[in-house]
Amino acid sequence: MNCPAHDHPSIAARLISSLLPHGLICIALAFVLALPSWARAADASDLSKETQACLKCHDKPGSAKLLANGESLSLHISTQAFLDSRHADNDCEDCHSGLDSATHGKVKTDIKSHRDYSMEMRDSCVECHKKKVKAYDDGVHAALVAEGSKKAPLCSDCHNPHTQRSVKLLLPIEQLPCAKCHKDIFKAYSGDVHGLERVAKGKEAPACPDCHKAHEIKAASFGTGIRDACLGCHEDAADKHKDWLPNAARHFDAISCPACHAPTATRRVNLRLFNAGSNTQLVEKSGVPFFVDRTAAADQLNKGLDGSALLSLLKEYNDTNADAKVVLRGRLEVDSGIQAHQIAEKSKALRDCKTCHSAGASAFQSVSLTVAGPDGRPLRHGVQNDVLTSLT
Repeated sequence: MNCPAHDHPSIAARLISSLLPHGLICIALAFVLALPSWARAADASDLSKETQACLKCHDKPGSAKLLANGESLSLHISTQAFLDSRHADNDCEDCHSGLDSATHGKVKTDIKSHRDYSMEMRDSCVECHKKKVKAYDDGVHAALVAEGSKKAPLCSDCHNPHTQRSVKLLLPIEQLPCAKCHKDIFKAYSGDVHGLERVAKGKEAPACPDCHKAHEIKAASFGTGIRDACLGCHEDAADKHKDWLPNAARHFDAISCPACHAPTATRRVNLRLFNAGSNTQLVEKSGVPFFVDRTAAADQLNKGLDGSALLSLLKEYNDTNADAKVVLRGRLEVDSGIQAHQIAEKSKALRDCKTCHSAGASAFQSVSLTVAGPDGRPLRHGVQNDVLTSLT
C-alpha cells in the first residue's frame, strides 16, 4: 500500500507509524489532518451574512435597552458563546422573524417588561420544539403561568437561547436552572448524597431533571412519582429490601423512600383520597373546590378532622362519584420538599422497626388528608392523629 506520508514523514506521521500497523497508517494520518477542519466549525465566517451583521452590533458588552417598567434588557450576545451553543446552526431571523432589517435599531420599539418579552418569544420556541413545549404545557410550571403567576418559569428562564449548550454536558450544580427558583430545596440537595457526588466527586449523580423530568414536571407528591424516580436508578432496591425487611412490597407501597433515607427528617402520615376502581388518586376539578369547601365546613375550629367528620366526607365523595369507590390510602412521608432532598448515604438509612412500630412513635403524631389539585399539587387538611387508632 503506497502512502505519501512515508515519503516526507511529519512528526505526527512518525508517531503514528510507530504505534499503528502499516495498513492503518494512512487512515490515522487522514484523521489527524482532518482535525483542523473540525476546529474551524466554531468560526464566525460559517454564519450567514445576515447573522454576522446582527452580531457585529450585538457583540458589544454593556449594550442594553430600558424597558417601560424600568427594567434593563441586555442586548449583548457573545459571538463565541453563540457559536458554541446548540442554536449556532440557526439564523437570528429564525427566531426574531418579526424584525425588519430596514428599520431595526432606527425605530423605537416598546417592550413592557422582561416577562412580556419572554412570553412573546415563546412562540419562536414552539416552532422547533413542539414536543418539549407540549410536555411543558402539561406540567406544573405551565399550570402556574395559567393561574397568573409572574414567577413560574418560561422557556428563556431556564434556557438562554443564545448560549444554550447540550443538556448532556455535566454542568456544575450551581449552573442548573432549577437553582434560580428552588433555592432552599437546591441547598438541601447540594449537601445530600446525590449533590455531594457531583460537588465533591465530580460524578454524574442524579440532578433535578433526572428525577423530576426537564419539562413534563408533575407534583412530586402525586401518585407514585417519588418512588418511581428512585427505582429508575435503584432498580434492584425492591429485591435488596426483601433480604431484611418483612413485607417489603407493602412497605414500598406505604412508605415514601425519603421517610427512611432522610433519617433526620420529621414525618407525617398522609391519608390520600383514591379511586379504588381505577387505582388513581382523586383530583379536584378546576373551579369546583369540593375538598376545600367540605373540609372547612367540617372543621370550623381548625383542630383537624375527627373520625366522624372523616367518615362523613368519604360518604359525600362516594355519593357524588357514583362510578367510583373513594377510599383512603395512607402513606408515611417526610414533612417537606426540603427534607425529601436530604438523602443520606445508605449506611445511615433507618432500619430499626421500632422507629415506627412502637407506641407513640413520632412519625404518627402528624396526620393530613390530601387530594390532588387540578394541576397535581396537593391540597391538604389536618386530621386528628387518634383517627389512626380508632375504629375509623
